[in-house]
Amino acid sequence: MTESKEGPVLGVDIGGTKVAVGIVDRHGKILKQGRTPMSANGTAEEGFASVVAAIDSMLAIPEGRMVQSIGICAPGPLDPKTGIVLNPPNLPCWRNFPLAEKIAGKYSIPAKVDNDANAAALAETIWGAAKGFRYVFYATVGTGIGTGVVFDKVIYHGNTGSAAEGGHVTIDCNGPICKCGKRGCIEILASGTAIGARARALLSKKDTMASAILDLAGGDISSVRSEHVAKAYSDGDALAAEILLETVDFLSIWLGNIVDILDPDVIVMGGGVAAMLEPFFDEIKNRMPVWCVNPRASEIPLLMAHYGADAGIAGGAALCV
Repeated sequence: MTESKEGPVLGVDIGGTKVAVGIVDRHGKILKQGRTPMSANGTAEEGFASVVAAIDSMLAIPEGRMVQSIGICAPGPLDPKTGIVLNPPNLPCWRNFPLAEKIAGKYSIPAKVDNDANAAALAETIWGAAKGFRYVFYATVGTGIGTGVVFDKVIYHGNTGSAAEGGHVTIDCNGPICKCGKRGCIEILASGTAIGARARALLSKKDTMASAILDLAGGDISSVRSEHVAKAYSDGDALAAEILLETVDFLSIWLGNIVDILDPDVIVMGGGVAAMLEPFFDEIKNRMPVWCVNPRASEIPLLMAHYGADAGIAGGAALCV
């Protein structure tokens, strides 16, 4: 096949347990999609076979026969210039694995690979919530926190390809130790994992007020997760409100720093925790000026991402347009 600027592209989203795939048209509409299991803990070739099986499932349908390029989102660290997956913790099957080269060779069509948050940021810029903006900061806030930076529709990779690791910006040098080894990263303070951990810690204190959070977790403190906090908050629970407002504080401090460094003209947030916190977006904007020297920080739109759970598929496709 030869590359076309008119035909659809295939977006591939590789995770630790699944490979999601979708055929995406040049306007960002996902025409067809599916998913298959990912063999992340076997050999490199077994992992590659999982991706091939997912791709083949899409190329076999009528719309798939028109696909002209393949864009792939994968967890980092990776080298977006060469398409080599370096050593992602969630994909132990791959170490210095030339994924883009292997896919291009298998299908004889162009293939690109990038970090999942970078690619999602590009999709939001081209087709989604950030369409029409020039300087875009994107954050996906879920189990962890990943970020991407796009300037004039181009992903900013930095010198070594590792730019925009915004989830590991420290906002509390005396804070808890993150999985990355640093203290007080925004990920260890404001991700879904962090919200659940903070709720469990508070509920373990004998003097903690009664809370619907525990009831929603079946009375088992060890089972408490961020979604229980969100549900309890929607039901008017005071402890849940305290936890979420503290999370809003953390995000306000963090985004104030981001604005001082990047001065974006839009901030887009996606992921399950971002959806949970969307009612607090105005509060975050109002608090940001306290943590930012830019006097116009509160004027920057803070928007919910368009693609939601399909961000990886759209992001992979965006790499090819």
